[in-house]
Amino acid sequence: MSRQKPVKMKKSRQDRIVDFAIHAIAVIMILAVIYPLWFIIIASFSNPADVANGNVWVWPKKWILDGYRELFKQTAIWRSYGNTIIYTITGTLVALLVNITAGYAMSRKDMVGRKWINLFYIIPMFISGGLIPIYLVVKDFNLLDSFWVMIVPFSVSTYNIIVARTFFNSSLPEGLWESAQIDGCGTIRYFFRFAIPLSKAIIAVIGLWTAVGIWNSWFNALIYLQSANLQPLQLLLRRILISNQSLLGAATGEMASELRRLSDMMKYASIVISTIPIMCLYPFLQKYFNQGVMIGAIKE
Repeated sequence: MSRQKPVKMKKSRQDRIVDFAIHAIAVIMILAVIYPLWFIIIASFSNPADVANGNVWVWPKKWILDGYRELFKQTAIWRSYGNTIIYTITGTLVALLVNITAGYAMSRKDMVGRKWINLFYIIPMFISGGLIPIYLVVKDFNLLDSFWVMIVPFSVSTYNIIVARTFFNSSLPEGLWESAQIDGCGTIRYFFRFAIPLSKAIIAVIGLWTAVGIWNSWFNALIYLQSANLQPLQLLLRRILISNQSLLGAATGEMASELRRLSDMMKYASIVISTIPIMCLYPFLQKYFNQGVMIGAIKE
């Protein structure tokens, strides 16, 4: 028995115009997002004079590695790179543990004092203590200039807890918990055997948000860290660029011109090496990220 070929509906002229407009707008939006990133990459390999004169658009006129060469001459950069990776991995794991478990607990209808605890979490979202109270708390706990100051004080996020709570409320049916209870499953076992495996999307979303935040965090390091061996990459790059600007201000003639050229190339190179690793992470989590954002955004 032969199958009938699906009949293609012929689009009207108005439909074709609308399709063309939608695709054109999509292409423009994609270019608007991608081109600045691409420009930073090609500018980091180009002569700053060509960039300043507008001679670099889609490809470097000549490939130059001076910016990366000067940047990697800084021996401390590898130590800071390692520090940032350790801060990001450890901080993300701690934040996931805290926020996911708190979000799950807040989603349980049988939790004692659930409404009051919800209120306790929400108030700090509107009334923040500010930098000085947080600094004093960090100091009282002897966390200043330590490894854990980059992880512990900022592991709890009220927003992430609320997103996780909404996800659990909308994705885990009450019948699943009742069936597990009938089979003798306790709360902790149910959390690890059922809730966690069904929550890959929200774990990926919160993990990516936290990882990006810790990777780009330089202000906390600036305030709470003094030791050079604890500096993350972002803070070291900032200090290298400031140091170059200071040398540039004291130089004259050809030396000033050369320092200005190297400073501009190092500026672009530092942006590339500080953003490429976290951008490489996104494609692996994109599927879970899109799914988790949509489900986590549903209001109760």
